[in-house]
Amino acid sequence: MPIIDWGWWESPQLPPRPVTLWVPEQLSYPLCVLYAHDGQNLFRPETSFAGVDWNLHNTLQDLIHKGQARPTLVVGIGNSPERMQEYAPGPKGNAYLRFLSEQLRPRLQEDFPVSLDPSDHFLMGSSMGGIISAYMLCKQPEQFGGAACLSTHWPWQNGEMVQWMRRNMIPPGHHRWYFDWGTETADAPYRPYQEEVDEVLRQRGYRRGKDWETLSFPGHDHSEGSWRSRVHLPLRFLLF
Repeated sequence: MPIIDWGWWESPQLPPRPVTLWVPEQLSYPLCVLYAHDGQNLFRPETSFAGVDWNLHNTLQDLIHKGQARPTLVVGIGNSPERMQEYAPGPKGNAYLRFLSEQLRPRLQEDFPVSLDPSDHFLMGSSMGGIISAYMLCKQPEQFGGAACLSTHWPWQNGEMVQWMRRNMIPPGHHRWYFDWGTETADAPYRPYQEEVDEVLRQRGYRRGKDWETLSFPGHDHSEGSWRSRVHLPLRFLLF
C-alpha cells in the first residue's frame, strides 16, 4: 500500500502539522494503530532529519509477512516548531494528547478499518518522543495499549520525568512498555535514569520480557540511523 499524505492538521493551542499514514498490504480487519511522533522521519529520507529515515513501513511490512507483528496502520504525526513543549508534560503536551485522542482517533475510525479496542492502539517515539509516549500512556491508559520509547530523553529538566513516572506509573496487566538506549552522543548519560525507571516498573509488578522490556545498545548513538537499525524490536514487542 502507498504512503498516504493525510494533509496538514490544525488543533486548538497547537501549530499545524502534516500527518502521514501507512497501511499494510494485509488488510485483515480490524487493523491495530501505531501513533508515531516525529512523523517526517519515519518513511522518506528527503523529509527526515539529516536525510536518514527509519524505513518504518518496510520493516513493519516484513514483520507482518513473517507473522511477527499484527497488521497495523501507522500514523506518522509531524512535529512542529514547538516540538520541545509539545513532547513534554504541561499545557502543550496535554493539547497534543487531546489532538491524538479527540481528533485523529475518531477520524481514523471513520475513514479506515481500524480496531475500536483501545488496547490495539500504541504509541512510539524517540528522544523527547519517548517522553511524550510515556506521558500519554500514563495520562490516558484507557486510550492506549502500550508505548515504545527509544532513547528516551530522561535528562530533560534534570530527570523530572523519572520522578513523574514514579508517581504516576499505571498498574500492570493491561499495557506493554518498551524502552531502549545507546551509549554514545546524547544517549551516553541515559543509563542511570533508565535504571530508575526500570526499578519503578519492577516495583509496580511489571514482568521483564512479558509486559515490559528494556534493551541497551552499546555503540549506538542518538540518531535516526541507530533507531532505524533496531526499530524492528519495539514493533515486534508491541504488535506481536
